[in-house]
Amino acid sequence: MLNTNKEKNLSSRYARALLLSTALISLTINSSIAVAKSSDTPIHFAKGAITSTITGKLKPNENEHWYRFNANSWQYAVINIAPLAGKGIGTSETANVGVLHMPNGTQDGTKGGIIYQGCLPASGEYRLRIARNLMVTQGKTAGYSIEIMILPKYASESLCEYL
Repeated sequence: MLNTNKEKNLSSRYARALLLSTALISLTINSSIAVAKSSDTPIHFAKGAITSTITGKLKPNENEHWYRFNANSWQYAVINIAPLAGKGIGTSETANVGVLHMPNGTQDGTKGGIIYQGCLPASGEYRLRIARNLMVTQGKTAGYSIEIMILPKYASESLCEYL
């Protein structure tokens, strides 16, 4: 009978330790997500503008950069990544990976060119991850130019009504 009580105590201790470690892991993950969002670079559109262009560089020790913007569901959007062009720019590589993280938890993206084109699925904050393609880079400074176009709802209706 003593062995059974010892086994129950060990099982109970094990279960409590497992619950505590799960809670700590969850807290750590949620904290790192909050920190990542606060360090995102906001994307602003000039009053009345439907496009915004951002240029940037990833330093040799950086693999990604995050941006954020707000939009409404059923707004038509196009996001295009291009090499950072111009004389004296100082980038020998291009950050050409883009992934759009939606407020509803989904994501969409690809490498280079138009990384997203379609009707946005949810209202709220969108996060855009720009990264280098680690399989084809050599760890040098990687430049990029992002053009984001988001149509107003009235202009998006005819494009989104059949989707």
